[in-house]
Amino acid sequence: MADEHTHDNEHDHEHTHDHEHGHEHDHDHEELSEEERKRLEEAQADAMRRRALSQIRQYPDVALRMKAREVTEFDESLVQLVERMQILMRDAQGVGLAATQLGILQRVFVFDPEEHGLQALVNPVLSNASDEKETDEEGCLSLPEVRVPVERSVRVVVEGKDPSGKDVRLELEGLSARIVQHETDHLDGVLFIDRLDRETRKAAMRAIRSDHGPVAFTTRSARSSCSVSVT
Repeated sequence: MADEHTHDNEHDHEHTHDHEHGHEHDHDHEELSEEERKRLEEAQADAMRRRALSQIRQYPDVALRMKAREVTEFDESLVQLVERMQILMRDAQGVGLAATQLGILQRVFVFDPEEHGLQALVNPVLSNASDEKETDEEGCLSLPEVRVPVERSVRVVVEGKDPSGKDVRLELEGLSARIVQHETDHLDGVLFIDRLDRETRKAAMRAIRSDHGPVAFTTRSARSSCSVSVT
């Protein structure tokens, strides 16, 4: 009985110490200036992005050139894959991610354009691509240091399944259309640099090989997506 009472006292003391320490930590955080808090948040976001990118295959990884297979089983493992992809995409500050970028050869991608919200598509098929094209800046989480102008159809229809196996049909335009074209390319082993004209592709490849830090070939800003870094 005495040992139990002593243990309880020690536990209460540890709990009180932890509680006080927590208040000290909160107090320290409250004392940070707005600028210091912003720098801390940016540092935390950068660390999270680096961790996510470390799990995403980087060019020239061979998996990025492989064609994904049709998904035939809509089970818990598929749901878990989609959840993992969504977390990695957001942590990496992207707007799209294909399974092949994780070295998983299944026809699945996730994307999150602000106007439509988080989406997951399984066995996607593109159709009704508009003749109207637009060139805009794209980036890729598998080539995070490069942004290049890529021509895409302005409107497209994508059909497929959701992770539970239900039919999905989306009529998309603008950024959403660009993203699904980019992600579908990933599932076919095609990278956005493959869609550049010869001179721009040569310049992009020189930048990739030189490893001189972020390089853009347009003056427009872009947000990195697994594939598409456009906004």
